[in-house]
Amino acid sequence: MSIKLRLILMNFLQFFVWGSWLLTIGAYWFQNRHWSGTSFGAIFSTMGIASLFMPSITGIIADKWISAEKLYGLLHIGGAIVLFTLPMAESPTTMFWIMLLNMIFYMPTIALAISVAYNALKDDGRDVVRDYPPIRVWGTIGFIVALWTVSLLHLETSAAQFYVASAASLLLGLYAFTLPKCPPKLGKTQSRLLIDRLGLTSFTLLKNPNMAVFFFFAMLLGAALQLTNAYGDTFLHDFATQPQYQGTIAVRYPAIIMSISQISETLFILAIPFFLRRFGIKTVMVISMLAWFLRFGLLAYGNPGGGLWMIVLSCIVYGMAFDFFNISGSLFVETQSDPKIRASAQGLFMVMTNGIGAVLGSSLSGIIIDRYFTLADQSKDWHGIWLTFAIYALVMAVLFVPLFKHRHDPAAMRSLHADNRLGA
Repeated sequence: MSIKLRLILMNFLQFFVWGSWLLTIGAYWFQNRHWSGTSFGAIFSTMGIASLFMPSITGIIADKWISAEKLYGLLHIGGAIVLFTLPMAESPTTMFWIMLLNMIFYMPTIALAISVAYNALKDDGRDVVRDYPPIRVWGTIGFIVALWTVSLLHLETSAAQFYVASAASLLLGLYAFTLPKCPPKLGKTQSRLLIDRLGLTSFTLLKNPNMAVFFFFAMLLGAALQLTNAYGDTFLHDFATQPQYQGTIAVRYPAIIMSISQISETLFILAIPFFLRRFGIKTVMVISMLAWFLRFGLLAYGNPGGGLWMIVLSCIVYGMAFDFFNISGSLFVETQSDPKIRASAQGLFMVMTNGIGAVLGSSLSGIIIDRYFTLADQSKDWHGIWLTFAIYALVMAVLFVPLFKHRHDPAAMRSLHADNRLGA
């Protein structure tokens, strides 16, 4: 099997594990267990908590003591065991701690998968910038296939979704030991990189008021991402209680409908270079915020019947909302950072979005939904929920325009593009 195919399989399974439960755990939580929204928000915060420290710790271990592919395999095997025990949780508190342990195993594997892939491609004499994106796309495909599998087997409200994820994680963990070697490379002369690994030097970027504003809004956008991940699938499931929507395709296969978001994501990635070079990061970020506004607003007025087109359109808009802040933001950080701290600067960007932003978004949304949008019969006022989220995104866009004073420099973006083509 070629290097490319081996890495494609790794990426496919990497996100298949996540896609098996990420968007459907809400349906299991609310329709099966009937637990509270506040507790559910805490469950989604585990991704952010784990992202605050685990990628740095495992990065140090892989750089100094254990080959990355072996550590990657061990983490997935550990995650498989934890995922298998998730259905045994009989209370929200127990499930929180089990899910936190699962995220401690899973979240660092995202960065390790990239390290293994980059190292393998370079050792094989390939151009990482040219050859990695077509490989990474298969990760999104794996996520979509997992969603469709869970949905077509009607496992969205069932504990079986965790067994599917557990089996895939175990398979990937064992397969990881056959991947190309990625041995430790941090020597004594490089020990100073420990500071970079912990992301400390990147905090110098916050001395620049403009960058401080950028990272603050990146955190707020990271919170918005958690809202749609946590509640999209269970929102569609709740329509099953209304006779006029029973049997509609969106109620029968909500995960398949929501997977349109991931399909859209793969397409909008291709548009990012054009938008960044033509309009600059400020305009692109504003577009992202307005896309989040449309995403939530369309969900507020959509339904599985005559309003299905709104739900589908909201999924299409998601690709722009996600890619235009996540990937474009990462490229912006690349152009604005000193080459010596680019790695830690990217780490800071991830901490603000997947760490702090994820924790705030998941925790606060659960509290708000429980307090203001949960009715006496424990049903949810989804119209009010999505409108509130839409207003949140619109306020972000209105504030971002005057506060973020970055001036677009087309030459900087052209230079970055040229560097990428050269494999820099």
